[in-house]
Amino acid sequence: MLVTNQRPIETWLTDMDGVLVHEDSPIPGAAEFITALQESGRRFLVLTNNSIYTARDLAVRLRRSGIPVPEQAIWTSAMATARFLDDQRPGGSAFVLGEAGLATALHDVGYVMTETDPDYVVLGETRTYSFEAITKAIRLIEGGARFIATNPDPTGPSLQGTLPATGSVAALISTATQRTPYYVGKPNPLMMRSALNQLEAHSETTVMIGDRMDTDVISGLEAGLRTVLVRTGSTRPGQVETFPYRPTRVVDSIADLVPLASDPDAVL
Repeated sequence: MLVTNQRPIETWLTDMDGVLVHEDSPIPGAAEFITALQESGRRFLVLTNNSIYTARDLAVRLRRSGIPVPEQAIWTSAMATARFLDDQRPGGSAFVLGEAGLATALHDVGYVMTETDPDYVVLGETRTYSFEAITKAIRLIEGGARFIATNPDPTGPSLQGTLPATGSVAALISTATQRTPYYVGKPNPLMMRSALNQLEAHSETTVMIGDRMDTDVISGLEAGLRTVLVRTGSTRPGQVETFPYRPTRVVDSIADLVPLASDPDAVL
């Protein structure tokens, strides 16, 4: 056995798109990895910056792709944002630009959706941004509402090509208001910390798996986690050395981690 000062892995965090699936197509080894975690009793969460869908929606999507992830094992940037706002200002109010995933998460922590003097303007991802809603958000921020965004991703993938995402719309609102949002999702390590709290896990015994150096790996590293980069997503192998930080390990795909998922003494 390799000599190491690392503690055995007790909990796992993993990104979804680029690690487990591409759109709705499963990545080979993803189902086996999740099954191995479940059979070995390892706690885990699937993390995503996508705030459009609820955890239930995403669980159904993954199951249709053959990956058996339960609803309670999914943690979205919308859920992390709701948890953050509940900690900051319990029972507050918000004007929301986003979809059901964000609105549901905020309702679940007792937030009120309003266009009248809200505590926050909360921006998430949507496929139906409207000029009217963006204008309303700008005016509310100018009127004193605090500006929060679920994640800074400027673009997102689709079968038709690149789509503008939360970060692009946030830039538009920031330019108009001269106010920068506080981003809760990756690469903010707060996303990792909220996931650890959800699992009641410790950073020293948790590993984060991702496909992006600039979100998954950096946020895991800054939260004190060991990190694994898979080569099935956004960051290409030749790009890894261009970053001033490194993951704990680089593997071809999630399939390479299946043996670790079922090993109670696994370390990296």
